[in-house]
Amino acid sequence: MRKKRTQDEVQKIATERKLSRRQAGFTLLLAALAASIALTLGSSIFSIATKEVQLSSIGRDSQFAFYAADSAAECALYWDIRYSYFSTSTPPDPQNQYTCNGIALNAAGRPAANNPTPYPYTMTFQIEPNGYCANVSVLKCDGPISSNGTCTHASPPSIRTVVRADGFNTTCNKISTSRDALQRSVELNF
Repeated sequence: MRKKRTQDEVQKIATERKLSRRQAGFTLLLAALAASIALTLGSSIFSIATKEVQLSSIGRDSQFAFYAADSAAECALYWDIRYSYFSTSTPPDPQNQYTCNGIALNAAGRPAANNPTPYPYTMTFQIEPNGYCANVSVLKCDGPISSNGTCTHASPPSIRTVVRADGFNTTCNKISTSRDALQRSVELNF
């Protein structure tokens, strides 16, 4: 059998329930606050990790572009120093023996052999070492070349050369359409 409660006991129980509800509300508020802090920290860490991945891929692509430019500049330097490929007197190569990384070197802009004053002139070519594009220009001058690329004739002539290679992190046919294309340049003066 159930015992009858006195008015004081009922009031005491009601007060305990009110305190219990307040504590439950505080616990819910504390849990929501902890969850929002954890969510904010998690999203911040995710954002930082995403940016790190983007920076890492940009660094890698930048290296690919630089290596393409460096390979092309070294190829032009080799063929010019070793075989005078970019001189006015070197004939075009009918057997495609002039190659860079297995790709035939076909430079455009060779001055006519009968031109008595061919300087300055610029020859250009494009190659794709390892699938990355490189555009190369070789400027020949018979005197000093200023920092802006202007040739000053000298007497007696002293042949100067500037090899400029622009490397890209993509193939040559995707340079103009790729929004992620990076360019790195190498310039050799000798």
